[in-house]
Formats: sequence, C-alpha cells, structure tokens
Amino acid sequence: MAANCDVCGKGPSFGHSISHSHRRTKRRWNPNIQRVRAKVGEAGVTPKRLNVCTSCLKAGKVKR
Repeated sequence: MAANCDVCGKGPSFGHSISHSHRRTKRRWNPNIQRVRAKVGEAGVTPKRLNVCTSCLKAGKVKR
C-alpha cells in the first residue's frame, strides 16, 4: 500500500538514522495511513475505500 493520504496528500519524509557513533543510514518516516470506507462524491453518498492519514480522520475531513 502506498504511504500517501488521499485527502491531504501527506507522504513519507526522509532523513537519516544516526547511531551513537554518529554513522548515518537512510530511513523514512511514514504517515499513519488507515484504509477506511468513506462517503465521497457530490452528494456524499457513494462509499469508497480511501487511504487516509489519522490526522485527517481526527480533524473530521472524511465523512465515514
């Protein structure tokens, strides 16, 4: 599953893991994506499965 939110477009961010000896290895931070059934469309009645981040769910940007 792609780590992108279908509502806000939030995706993974990249950086380094830094060990105690300060060696750097690449890593990525994925957003907390949940697959939910949401009502979409002009009338908001068609149920569809969306990948939504939990910050959008908590903010009420998705009608379930």
